[in-house]
Amino acid sequence: MTGQLITSDHKTYTLPSLLRWEIVYTGSVPCDSYSVTFLYDASMAEPLHLAAGFAAVEGGDIMLRGIVDEYTVELTAEGLTATVTGRGYAARLLDNESRPLTYQGATLAEIVRNHVTPYGIQCEQLAAVAADSVYTVAAGSSQWKALTNFCETYGGFTPRFQRDGKLLAVPETDSGRRLVIGGETPVLSCTLREDHYGVLTEVLVIDKTRNTTYTVYNQDMIDRGGQCRRVLYTPGQSTWAAMRYTGEYQIAKSRKGERTVTIRLAGNFLAFPGERVLVQLERMGISGEFRVTEADNLFSVKDGSTVTVTLEEA
Repeated sequence: MTGQLITSDHKTYTLPSLLRWEIVYTGSVPCDSYSVTFLYDASMAEPLHLAAGFAAVEGGDIMLRGIVDEYTVELTAEGLTATVTGRGYAARLLDNESRPLTYQGATLAEIVRNHVTPYGIQCEQLAAVAADSVYTVAAGSSQWKALTNFCETYGGFTPRFQRDGKLLAVPETDSGRRLVIGGETPVLSCTLREDHYGVLTEVLVIDKTRNTTYTVYNQDMIDRGGQCRRVLYTPGQSTWAAMRYTGEYQIAKSRKGERTVTIRLAGNFLAFPGERVLVQLERMGISGEFRVTEADNLFSVKDGSTVTVTLEEA
């Protein structure tokens, strides 16, 4: 893989051969991230000082486009090296705060135009979503939160980023690509984790305007002895259906990551967030179709290539 720095004066600088690199894909938040290490010489001082953007290129394809957060130069017994680290383009929206705003009948196109486009981000796909109520961006909200809250509230999906840094403001679709991990697959490591902390068993939704309440239960967790309740106040003029959906949404959100499988394999770029993986590891009692939530690709001259995929049940 080749690393490229894009400087603040819009010049592209190709880095020397990489001794070590790591690219972590999430597609959303926490951001995609990267780290690259290479041999350093004094001629690199100015490009590193001016570095604002980064691109990882593999076989002519952009594997990640992001911003530069930090660089370090280090002298050790192994020689003089430099390391550049940063995050994907979601960081541009996370790092910038919106002013308080109130929209009446806003569309997703309007939200993207006001909260995304000014930060140099192109929108590859845009869903036809419109608000059926007043939408408020609270003080202290990041541009990412302004966008995400709108998509989740009125579209029922979370926006995400492609590897080339373009925004996908549409519901996730199945690409059809499948990674198969079975008993004969040379798995380097596998971890099954079930975490009940923070999983809601009950949400009491209160509409103060109409003086109505609705309770949504997570019966599965209740049956397993869980007890975690939240009280949620909705905006005025909420319908019963909207109140129920809000409660169900909060429970579903709390269950995200409740049961995960982490598998490490040899190789790089075997799967990406949103893709499906078929797992059949009978020794661990793991069987079925899973969705990739994170893919951590690592390479070093010393240890070769590995990828660690984090999976949730699809």
